Amino acid sequence: MTKIDKPIQLDTYNLLRAALTLFKKTPAELAEDELKQAKIQALNEFRIESRVLNTPEAASVIITEQEIQQAFQEVRDRYDDEDAFFSDLEKNQLDNASLLAALHRQCKVNTVLELVASHSPNISEVEIGIYYHMHAEQFNRPERREVSHIFISINPDYPENTEEMALIRAQEIAEKLQKKPHKFADLALKHSECPTALQGGVLGTVSRGTLYPEIDAVLFNLKPGQVSDAVKSEIGFHVVLCKSIHNAETLSLAKATPKIRQLMKERARRTCQRAWIARLPTPEPGESSHD
Repeated sequence: MTKIDKPIQLDTYNLLRAALTLFKKTPAELAEDELKQAKIQALNEFRIESRVLNTPEAASVIITEQEIQQAFQEVRDRYDDEDAFFSDLEKNQLDNASLLAALHRQCKVNTVLELVASHSPNISEVEIGIYYHMHAEQFNRPERREVSHIFISINPDYPENTEEMALIRAQEIAEKLQKKPHKFADLALKHSECPTALQGGVLGTVSRGTLYPEIDAVLFNLKPGQVSDAVKSEIGFHVVLCKSIHNAETLSLAKATPKIRQLMKERARRTCQRAWIARLPTPEPGESSHD
């Protein structure tokens, strides 16, 4: 690809980006009110970018061909083949050159904002300590349990899934697994009607209130490695395995510090960027951005 010297279809690219961000759709797929909302966001972003690109900081930033190629490749890699990629560009009123130009602009804006954010103040240990004590609830972890299940639905349209038969099937599975819990994944794959069957029935690590109340009541009374009897919920019967227990704990300040520092640093960076943008002059009508 050659150096960008073609006029940039910035409004088209910004609109596409806004539509994908807001609705995960292209502009052509948006309803009228959605399109209006996307256009407002795209215009606001374009105006902010133009202000950023008219700053002395932007004048000192050079975006290399390699950076543009990398950004281009990241977009290209979202597609299985080139035909689909170029077809999508055409649908969104873009082509190879205009996409490159828009990516050049976006890279430059991002680099300037990163430069501005790098001047945000360091976070002190005192600030971290204050945050920890003022947000203590964030560092209290409730008891959590690693759980798998086998699900048998109730559906009177099928003889094997009437409530009576579903209960019998679920209880038979539970009895087998109470003797041989190591067979749980195999029987989940064979019998469970939940999509998790493909992963051996794994639901993950949950805290109270995540699952149906009936399952919660049983799960949080099981021992590690223990399998429940058939448990009825509003959608059917479940056989539950408690794989492990993670006890409730309160993170110490020392353990919480890296997380707090990262959170406060990101907050400080965003504050620094917003304050800098707020001080930028608004370009006069017709004034072009330096990109």
